[in-house]
Amino acid sequence: MKKVVARHGQNPLLSPQDLKPSQPQMIIECLLNPGAFTYNGKTGIVLRVAERTKQKEGMVSVPIYDEKGQLKIVDFSLDDPKLDNSDARVITYDGEQYLTTISHLRILFSSDGVNFKESDEFPPLFGQGAYESYGIEDCRVSQIKYTYYLTYTMVSPKGVGVGLKTTTDWKDFTSHGMIFSPHNKDCALFEEKVNGRYYAFHRPSSPELGGNYMWIAESPDGIHWGNHKCIARTRPNAFDSARLGAGAAPIKTEKGWLAIYHGANHRHRYCLGALLLDLNDPSKVISRSQTPIMEPEEIYEKEGFFGEVIFTNGHVVDGDEIHMYYGASDEYMALATLSITQILNTLS
Repeated sequence: MKKVVARHGQNPLLSPQDLKPSQPQMIIECLLNPGAFTYNGKTGIVLRVAERTKQKEGMVSVPIYDEKGQLKIVDFSLDDPKLDNSDARVITYDGEQYLTTISHLRILFSSDGVNFKESDEFPPLFGQGAYESYGIEDCRVSQIKYTYYLTYTMVSPKGVGVGLKTTTDWKDFTSHGMIFSPHNKDCALFEEKVNGRYYAFHRPSSPELGGNYMWIAESPDGIHWGNHKCIARTRPNAFDSARLGAGAAPIKTEKGWLAIYHGANHRHRYCLGALLLDLNDPSKVISRSQTPIMEPEEIYEKEGFFGEVIFTNGHVVDGDEIHMYYGASDEYMALATLSITQILNTLS
């Protein structure tokens, strides 16, 4: 198959050492999965930053957010019999689970789409309230007229769901709460209505019956969702045999809605595929990638915090070109350019 991807020569564009921790007692562990948009002639990203606490001797310390979004550090003695820290990612104390890292969202801008910088004018977004106490993750951005819709993963001991914020200026945000209840993630809103209705991808999980499949839903207002339909399931022995989920907002083409998605196999190797959906009824799948349109090949995609991972939930479209921002190895942010025409040719 002809390659449809051109990676940028400066990749990775961002690494953990390129940003400052949110607080002195924190260490940036990973940069992950940016949402992308354009604003005032610049390219913006909403980057997930995962941090861990500096550890104290004889203790294990974990971060959480309180009701006001303030970071709190909880310390547990390693000698405490109620503590189970056998998993490096999740510890359990007296029956309650805690994450060893916590994520927030940073807003960065670039004049050339390559060199991104932070500014005090656009402060970070942190978890707030009981349903975001373990952080917020993997934001996707959809622009509908003058409003930006931010769908993101809300994490707490109560579960993992999808939150929604809206903004017009990237300074003031309106929070709309949880729009898809646990366990759910990978939500991307279409950037225009279809037959007067909002549409969105989402990914509920069902470990006992069903699986980690890609779904679509519709809404009269972009907040209340129904008429859920499963549009893509995992496939045995394929690159998406274990789970799949939406990338960024789908792209409208003459042939249909083009959606780039991530798929993982049972070895947790993440690649990208594509779906083509009917323009008038996006729940109808016209065609789907049989092989990945992009897979881990470069060293920064194969080695890192969690290697063999390419994950995207952000892109900027310019004519036939998709400027796709993606997380690599759960540690770096990178950029690749793809051709819409070439992707569609792989689906024909």
